[in-house]
Amino acid sequence: MAAIQDPVAVDGDKLEQFVFRAVEEVGATLNAALVVMGDKLGLYRALAGAGALTPVELARRTGVSERYVREWLNAQAAGGYVDYDPDNCSYTLPPEQTVAMTDDQSPAYLPGFFQLALGSVIDSPRITESARSGAGVGWHEHNHDVFDGCERFFRPGYNANLIPAWLPALDGVIEKLEAGAKVADIGCGHGSSTILMAQAFPN
Repeated sequence: MAAIQDPVAVDGDKLEQFVFRAVEEVGATLNAALVVMGDKLGLYRALAGAGALTPVELARRTGVSERYVREWLNAQAAGGYVDYDPDNCSYTLPPEQTVAMTDDQSPAYLPGFFQLALGSVIDSPRITESARSGAGVGWHEHNHDVFDGCERFFRPGYNANLIPAWLPALDGVIEKLEAGAKVADIGCGHGSSTILMAQAFPN
């Protein structure tokens, strides 16, 4: 016979806080797809340094449907990615967001991070089935957005830190690389860090 449990009191305020937090997370998940869309369609790059643009102007610059550009801009303005000027119905990409969304040499560059996140969401059905069966998911089995996003997200950090800071912090590594070494890059994505080392240490 099943035991009868007393009903558990629910704190309405805590429930409301949790629901709002969950809604924010779903919104962030949905926006990841919009960020990847804006990156792949060149919308951020077209906004960068262009000043205030209307949806029509941005659509003409990018060859993207104005209706979709308008909806995308509204979502980006709601999320704080672009600034909206209601007086002339125009949108501007602020300098800080310009660096984060368009400068692929900056350690603050973010589009790859969103691409990686979106790719992981796309992989969810495969991972769910693997969790049910206990089978593993090989790195090679992920979709290309996981690979490309991972490389795009980490490469700027490698560019900024690997040669000038990280390798010198390891005893004797610089000397060994200067003298000459063979390096095996196994299962490391697109090999950005290895390519940087090869360029810095031709031997």
